[in-house]
Amino acid sequence: MILGGAGLFLSAVQNTLTRQNVTGWGVFTRTGGTIGMFAAIGGTFEFARIAAANLREREDSYNQAIGGFFAGGIVGFRMRSFPAVLGFGAALATLQGVFDYTGGKMTGFEPDPSVDQYGRKEHMRRDTRRPIEETLQELGEGRGTPTDA
Repeated sequence: MILGGAGLFLSAVQNTLTRQNVTGWGVFTRTGGTIGMFAAIGGTFEFARIAAANLREREDSYNQAIGGFFAGGIVGFRMRSFPAVLGFGAALATLQGVFDYTGGKMTGFEPDPSVDQYGRKEHMRRDTRRPIEETLQELGEGRGTPTDA
């Protein structure tokens, strides 16, 4: 559903950028294949991902990779070439599998919400603090001049 909306948006952009004066219905008639392709990609990905999870009885990154392979195959069908189907499928499978395996987030590390943040920070300060004498011996007191050790 979301990818169908994205396809509608991209079809509208394609319709706007055409050189001919096409009416507003050109979104559906002239560049409507984009909407269908994006909707097919999203539907195929979700179906293959959920089917793989049910058949394998596991919820892991392989399900994302399987869904990515079939969705990439849809992109390759537009090229009308079997190597393109395999190539786009393998590329999207790798992308989806690695993305899910590494956490599936683009925002980075999020700390555990059940852990008290004040206690966690105090623990970090206590465990990583070094005495000033040790720091001065390692860096030296001459501001940039290393000590002879």
